[in-house]
Amino acid sequence: MTSPLDQPYRGGFVGPEHRFALTVYFEDTDTAGIVYYANYLKFMERARSDMLRAAEVDQRGALEAGTGVYAVAEAHVRYLRPAKLGDDLVIVSTLDEVRAASVRIHQRVMRGDELCAQGRITAAFLTPDGRPTRQPREWVARFEDIRSKTKEQA
Repeated sequence: MTSPLDQPYRGGFVGPEHRFALTVYFEDTDTAGIVYYANYLKFMERARSDMLRAAEVDQRGALEAGTGVYAVAEAHVRYLRPAKLGDDLVIVSTLDEVRAASVRIHQRVMRGDELCAQGRITAAFLTPDGRPTRQPREWVARFEDIRSKTKEQA
């Protein structure tokens, strides 16, 4: 018999924003109990992967079919306040730009109303041999649908 506690946590969309919550564990921190800087990238990666799942982008299916896969082509991170052991964080992701072969995502690492870090990540869609290629049209359409929710709220 399974229980809801046996299911992994899933984030989701609130309008155009994808929200992914997590808690800072001991393994995420340095000896002072502060989140090690590279772990913010891991938190953002987890949130982006969950955002793609929530947008019904089947990365695993595309990989297995030999269609292609996303790879981070560029990452810019700005650290503003340290997150600490035991903090509950929310990674808020929004789609900044959708191009033929890439997507740029803005991500904020929030502790309540406090901004701890933010990043802009460009993920390129690559063929199995590593060359940029067009994303599946249905994925681009989903991304544009999500982005249109930003314009509706403005």
